[in-house]
Amino acid sequence: MHKTLATEVGRLLVKKKLWLVIAESCTGGLISHYITNIPGSSEYYAGGVCVYSYEAKRMLVGVKPATLTNFGAVSKETVEEMALGVRKLFSKEFPVDGLVSISVSGIAGPGGGMPNKPVGLVWMALSTANGTWAFEHIFPGNREAVKEQSAVIALTHLHDYLNEKNY
Repeated sequence: MHKTLATEVGRLLVKKKLWLVIAESCTGGLISHYITNIPGSSEYYAGGVCVYSYEAKRMLVGVKPATLTNFGAVSKETVEEMALGVRKLFSKEFPVDGLVSISVSGIAGPGGGMPNKPVGLVWMALSTANGTWAFEHIFPGNREAVKEQSAVIALTHLHDYLNEKNY
């Protein structure tokens, strides 16, 4: 399924003359992997960063220390800043209005969950010239299942945006 989805996302990005950039935490590069498995992805995929640690989130995509302190890495506020920050990072080489970004941060498990942030909780954001949207999901399963579901659903949010659904 993810290959078909990634292919369709690529087709729509080319059609709309947009470049995709990605900031991944819990997915560890899986979304970028799916995108780059498609031949010709260099026509629409500018690149991505894996920002797993707090330090990487601050240094590479500009997440504010106060955001991480007040809300944590797995939060609406953090993924919104990640999505905006990765667009800003790539805007040094690409027109910012032509950049679409995805960001993902979550708790893939098996440890790390808390009562208010259980294992499987994943926040993701989509940022474009038209706005920034965040989405909260709780996925079942083991670590690999959470990562897989997160990557597919992040691409689904992008696909829906590119098809002008609910945005």
